[in-house]
Amino acid sequence: MNERIQPFDTKMQKSYNNLIEEFGSIRAGRANPHVLDQIKVDYYGAPTPLQSVANVSVPEPRMIMIQPWEAPMVKEIEKAIMVSDLGINPTNDGKCIRLVFPELTEERRKDLAKDVKKKGESAKVAVRNIRRDANDTMKKLGKSSDVSEDEVKDLETQIQKLTDKYISEIDKAVEEKTKEIMTV
Repeated sequence: MNERIQPFDTKMQKSYNNLIEEFGSIRAGRANPHVLDQIKVDYYGAPTPLQSVANVSVPEPRMIMIQPWEAPMVKEIEKAIMVSDLGINPTNDGKCIRLVFPELTEERRKDLAKDVKKKGESAKVAVRNIRRDANDTMKKLGKSSDVSEDEVKDLETQIQKLTDKYISEIDKAVEEKTKEIMTV
């Protein structure tokens, strides 16, 4: 790949990775430990990621079990989950916390599918904006330096192929996540 295009490829890859990360936090009726990725726990005065203070496991398809490494952390973890936008009430037996995910209603599934499509569209817009910036950069390059018009056209073609590749990957990711959500 041309070194002039490399930074734009990196930016597009970041947009795609960000989308996949966002999809990980959307729960689809099954227990997915990634829904806890954004939760921070007050660990001796410092906000700390939940995974750093406890063991997170999925013993059943619709349950997440959180076992703190220190007993006093049970209350802190429970409090952090309650104030998060997870929408699930934790059950606490003194040693560990269980999160039971209810079956999603048809209406909730459709809402989540719409949300997935919206996030996918935002990612596509980000990729297209990167393409626009890349094309502007190439045009300026053609005007200011010893790069020929043909080289500029070639670079723009490569940028378009890169854009098409990421748009297609985003579409695939949206389709897979939508299928996962709509599967009962």
